[in-house]
Amino acid sequence: QVQLVESGGGLVQAGGSLRLSCAASGRFFRINVMDWYRQAPGKQRELVAGITSGGSPNYADSVKGRFTISRDNAKNTVYLQMNNLKPEDTAVYYCNAQAAVVLGSGYRDYWGQGTQVTVSS
Repeated sequence: QVQLVESGGGLVQAGGSLRLSCAASGRFFRINVMDWYRQAPGKQRELVAGITSGGSPNYADSVKGRFTISRDNAKNTVYLQMNNLKPEDTAVYYCNAQAAVVLGSGYRDYWGQGTQVTVSS
């Protein structure tokens, strides 16, 4: 199984920055895509950014130019650098990884427990 542990959330003023980290551990064969999602109160969970094992990123339009996703495959860790934060970025941020536990098995989604990001105006 795969365990994902997020860190780096907190309270920041508008215009500030935070860096989230998500480390994967456990027994698995390979991790494919790693993503960051967020869920604000009363809203659906939405994709913020994702990155393939080869390092190709994609972003939601709302964060393009402000957020940067990266990963360290040797450490099985994905990062989200968030700059110029806005109050509307306030949410619980979740890490997601698509992993295969053994060679030949299919990929399934694994989720972290979430980390709170609060941006004050």
